[in-house]
Amino acid sequence: MRKVRFEPDRVIVEVALKRRRLICPECGYSTRARKDTRPEDSVWRHLDLGVWRLEVHCRRRRLWCPVHDAVTEGVPFARPKSEFTRDFECLVAWLAAKADRTTIKRMLRIDWDTIGRIVKRVCDDELDPGRLDDLYDIGVDEVSWKRQHKYLTLVVDHQRRQVVWGCEGSAAAAADEFFDELDPPPHDIAAPEHAKRPREASEPAIMVPFGPCPTVPAGHGIPGGWLQPGLEIEPAIFARAGLLRAVSMDMGPGYAKSVREHAPQAIVCIDPYHVVQLANKALDEVRRAYWNELRSLGDQDTAKRFKDARWSLLKKPENLTDKQATTLARLKAAGGEVWRAYTLKEAARGIFEHGLTIDDVTVLIERLLSRLARCRLTPLVKLGKTIRKHRDGILAAIRLGINQGRTEALNNKVRLITRRAYGFHSANAALALVLLTCGPITLHLPHELHKLGTG
Repeated sequence: MRKVRFEPDRVIVEVALKRRRLICPECGYSTRARKDTRPEDSVWRHLDLGVWRLEVHCRRRRLWCPVHDAVTEGVPFARPKSEFTRDFECLVAWLAAKADRTTIKRMLRIDWDTIGRIVKRVCDDELDPGRLDDLYDIGVDEVSWKRQHKYLTLVVDHQRRQVVWGCEGSAAAAADEFFDELDPPPHDIAAPEHAKRPREASEPAIMVPFGPCPTVPAGHGIPGGWLQPGLEIEPAIFARAGLLRAVSMDMGPGYAKSVREHAPQAIVCIDPYHVVQLANKALDEVRRAYWNELRSLGDQDTAKRFKDARWSLLKKPENLTDKQATTLARLKAAGGEVWRAYTLKEAARGIFEHGLTIDDVTVLIERLLSRLARCRLTPLVKLGKTIRKHRDGILAAIRLGINQGRTEALNNKVRLITRRAYGFHSANAALALVLLTCGPITLHLPHELHKLGTG
């Protein structure tokens, strides 16, 4: 530190770097050679000193980096291309995970866009680069982050209970993007320099991993040696996607299609919650059809009473209020299509009660499918066809004990984050805050970082 200067609304601390080697802030390249010195000081906003704004000023040098050309040297107390110190950004990131942006804006005297950029910068810097290693059981689901059907696809590691990856979009395209990052396509992997020209008396070679691994079609492996044009071999590569054992998801076709294409050995697990959800929707369709029939007959009073019975039908029997239980008893006494649909819904829910073995569930599903096929209620017949189509995935989820419960819990947290932030202007801003809050990032306050010796 060279000197401290006090002004009416701020405190300015002038510092100088003691090290002799200049370091590229992007790649860490270091050299003693200096290109020149910047004519003006670089300025970083630091933690406020009471009511005064605290700024750090430093005259920096420039160097020639073999990768990034002419760049200004990096400093240990700030991230590259940032106008704030690491301590200030840590405080902003911690507050972003706890409070809304308006509160942060007023407290730290920065604008909305600055908060978003800081969150993105901290997320990129602190996110574990090895978070996609050793993935075995994962969950894939989508969550809306804005109106007009804008979605984020999130991948959750069931073992670590964290969101490890995300992108904008949904269905197969988003899942394909995840697998491309998990195992980049071979054409994105540059061949080594020595493999660009033939060698005398050399044999075609391939990259062989340690241990068992999946075999991929010819022409899709990692180039491990020189091959003449037109020749193909069937290589074996060690793929991270080949480690996946189970992938939980809903009944949408997009994610399942991508998993079968990129990780055919993984078991697709269909969450039982979505089966019960579909059963509730089918029951509600039958109820609405009967309600519309009553209205068309001119019996408005009965139709109104029946409309109020919706929650009596959809809620669990043990959660009904006294009034709802009385309404359900009247519906049972009346019988008809609505009551038959209710009994089938309860049969679907009862399949997934605790304490049942996989053999019990298998028998109960077969009985339910038989009843649904013969019920002559169109929504329930359609439900039966859907359950039959995903029968193996449903049984796999029960057998392995893997479902979307944790994923849905994290999705609820994500929805809370987006509501608290009062919306996002871009998917990247929303995703950065999601990973900051639910991902493999441990947030610390500035004094905690210095206490740990990492600040």
